[in-house]
Amino acid sequence: MAPSFDFSNRWVKETQKGTPVVVTMENPTFSVVEINGADAAFRPVEKTRGKNAKQVTWFLFLKAYHAIGFVTWFATVMWSLLGAIRKRLILREGVALESEKLEKGKVLFRVIKMFLVSSLVVLVFEVLAYLQGWHFGNPSLHIPRTADLEGLMHLVYVAWLRFRGEYIAPPIKALSKFCVVLFLIQSLDRMVLCFGCFWIKYKKIKPKIDGDPIKVDDIEGSAFSHPMVLVQIPMCNEREVYEQSISAVCQIDWPRDHLLIQVLDDSDDESIQRLIKTEVTKWSQKGINIIYRHRLVRTGYKAGNLKSAMSCDYVKGYEFVAIFDADFQPNPDFLKQTVPYFKDNPELGLVQARWAFVNKDENLLTRLQNINLCFHFEVEQQVNGAFLNFFGFNGTAGVWRIKALEESGGWLERTTVEDMDIAVRAHLNGWKFIFVNDVKVLCEVPESYEAYRKQQHRWHSGPMQLFRVCLPAILRSKISAWKKGNLILLFFLLRKLILPFYSFTLFCIILPLTMFVPEAELPLWVICYVPVFMSFLNILPAPKSFPFIVPYLLFENTMSVTKFNAMISGLFQLGSSYEWIVTKKAGRSSESDLVAAAEMEAKSVIEQEQQKTHRGACDSVLVESNQCKEHKETSGTTVKKANKIYKKELTLAFLLLTASVRSLLSAQGVHFYYLLFQGVTFLLVGLDLIGEQMS
Repeated sequence: MAPSFDFSNRWVKETQKGTPVVVTMENPTFSVVEINGADAAFRPVEKTRGKNAKQVTWFLFLKAYHAIGFVTWFATVMWSLLGAIRKRLILREGVALESEKLEKGKVLFRVIKMFLVSSLVVLVFEVLAYLQGWHFGNPSLHIPRTADLEGLMHLVYVAWLRFRGEYIAPPIKALSKFCVVLFLIQSLDRMVLCFGCFWIKYKKIKPKIDGDPIKVDDIEGSAFSHPMVLVQIPMCNEREVYEQSISAVCQIDWPRDHLLIQVLDDSDDESIQRLIKTEVTKWSQKGINIIYRHRLVRTGYKAGNLKSAMSCDYVKGYEFVAIFDADFQPNPDFLKQTVPYFKDNPELGLVQARWAFVNKDENLLTRLQNINLCFHFEVEQQVNGAFLNFFGFNGTAGVWRIKALEESGGWLERTTVEDMDIAVRAHLNGWKFIFVNDVKVLCEVPESYEAYRKQQHRWHSGPMQLFRVCLPAILRSKISAWKKGNLILLFFLLRKLILPFYSFTLFCIILPLTMFVPEAELPLWVICYVPVFMSFLNILPAPKSFPFIVPYLLFENTMSVTKFNAMISGLFQLGSSYEWIVTKKAGRSSESDLVAAAEMEAKSVIEQEQQKTHRGACDSVLVESNQCKEHKETSGTTVKKANKIYKKELTLAFLLLTASVRSLLSAQGVHFYYLLFQGVTFLLVGLDLIGEQMS
């Protein structure tokens, strides 16, 4: 007989010790407790013993409260999302024609739309098959015989399974394996770069200055200590940032007779031209050697602007040129921290400083950009500069030896990445580069998704243009074979072509397709483990951004659509690869800049009071400046344009959400969550709900 585990009878049969006591409480809120003996109250409580009714009630109330709170939160989020969609659709009426013109003829959008329509058809078909109770989505499923088929629909379903397994799955498997291999190679490259950055930190490797550096307090040094430096500020319709940029450059601590500032204005707005010209005149009145240049025809964009400025006769007497874009604000000691590296180093052609961002915490979009750019400077450029003496010039916040520019062919107008172009040609001519991670220059990152999208399109289409143009020159150059391999395989192919290709193809196309073709299912480590680990490495240079690691991973996959489209347009010389749109800026300044500007303004007022002989001229300049500022304020109050709707991102959002429904039916947990969150991310980006919100 099986042993009995019911001990209640034994407790009853036990001899009772002591006198039974009944304790009754008059307060009705307390329960009645009966003690059957003196030692009965001290018996150990059984773990399997249930809770009393009051505890169970409170527990159920707590669970219900949490459930109601979650449902309320989810309903609020969905209601806000639906409201935002409705708002975007209403505002869509004013910009529909413009967006249709932009999207018309885009091949990528048509391909994504084709995948979406096909996935919807297959989803409906397989849901019907699922409701019929047929086998659903097993790659090794047994195909029934013709005699076992249950009608026409079952026959069609089995034919689809055979066609899927024999004709659709093999090419998807081959493409997915190819993309996974590229993914692993690119991940290995990232790991090597991170190890190199760790080695630099561990060994404290920094570029060294040969000879005695220029002292910061040596204002009026000799001509030998302070070479002739030209500073260029190229700009085009930079209404928001021109003033702070010119002000910061004019306060650079360098002998005035060895410094010349060129404000290279390509603006086509006459009011902005007057504002910039007035600002230049104001600083010229203070004794700053500054020149205003304006081109009537904006050919070659920034490259043409710089090329035109370098052709001036007065530039021939200068040895170095520092370049700052219109939103950059260098510190007064910038030249004294960068120019000394050229001393006794005739092979050095470029000293590149790091960027720092005044608006990195403005919104989620700027935080995610800060993660990417911190990795670019802290890891990519620092490692390549320390071990290869080569990296891509960032187009600003750098000092060039003018001789290196001239021997490398100068600025060319053949691509939209003139900075990378001159860097590659200088590297092929044997010039070395230095990246100074300790020298930072304040600037801005785009705050709206529209501006960021256009910037990324130019940054990813230009390198492919340049690769087509300069590949023969790389192959014919006299540099070593491993440097040629680094340029072709790593600098161009792996980091500029392969990265956007596999990111878009693998995570935006193949992954949702595998939900409808389970024979080609991707392994879990490709979907989850490796991407999270790579995101962890990317976020290491910006440790304060660790809470944003999941949004960063999802947003990078979302941006792969824009980067892939740009890469294709640049590689095949499509029309959009020649677009150059100036990135919209907000004109933000840091608190230290505002304090310095206030002190500078007070100092200028004192100087104006002391120099009474020039008061008339100064007053006229101030009056004109005030008039221009009033015009700036009135013109700056224009109504903002409405946020756009991005068709490719929205179409991919519905494709991923459709695939998530399919994965839910086949009980694929991790795939479902990834596709769901990635689809929601595409939806938010497609509705332009990330970054600065417009009217």
